[in-house]
Parts: sequence; C-alpha cells; structure tokens
Amino acid sequence: MPHLSIEYSPTLEHRADLAGLCRALHQVLLESDTFPDAGIRIRAHKADHAIVADGHAQNDFLAMTLSVGAGRSAAELKAAGDALFGAAQAQFSGLLSTPHFALSLEIRVIDPNLSWKDTPIHARLSGQS
Repeated sequence: MPHLSIEYSPTLEHRADLAGLCRALHQVLLESDTFPDAGIRIRAHKADHAIVADGHAQNDFLAMTLSVGAGRSAAELKAAGDALFGAAQAQFSGLLSTPHFALSLEIRVIDPNLSWKDTPIHARLSGQS
C-alpha cells in the first residue's frame, strides 16, 4: 500500500489533465519515505453519472481516497495527505478559482486482519526474486 483511488465527474475529463494529475500524485508517493514503492497503486475512474451540489451544469468534483496499511503514525499520514492534496490543488488551481469545483481527499487505514494480498511485485522490487 498505498492505493490511491480517484473518482471524478464525467465532464472533468474535458477540463483537466487527469493523466498529469496521476503522474504528479505518483511522484509524491514515490518521494515519500512513508510508503514502499512496490505498494503504490493509482487508479482514476470516471463516475458515469453524477450530480454535483446544486446540479449546475458546470459543477465538477474529484474525490481521492488513499487506502493504507496499518502501522503509520497520524503525523506520517497527515504529512502524506498534505503533500498529495497540495499536489492536487496545484494541478487544479484554475478550477479551484471557480465556484464550480470540489476537491477532496480521505485517508483510510486498513485493518491487517481484514486484508488479503498476494503481491510478487514487492519481492521483485526489493531484490528478493
């Protein structure tokens, strides 16, 4: 882990560089000392149908959820969240200057007793394979 899931409104694809956002957020996670590189996943999904706030046609949203394994301090998670959110704000500075955009980030800590994984990528990247 970390796995970053991004959900966004359908019209945002035409107003923002979502691939560029994914690259910028990936770089933030790579530069973090908090997470192993092998655990990084970034997925962006368009919500096929969405109504944002008052339903205004120009309203868009981008909601990020960072799922992480247990064992990191609140301070470490806060620093990672601040860095991710700051990178997203920089990518969307133009949209954030309008009254029609909502950006959010939530961090979820996964209980290790309720999470199953089989990930040979970790062994490869740590030189064990």
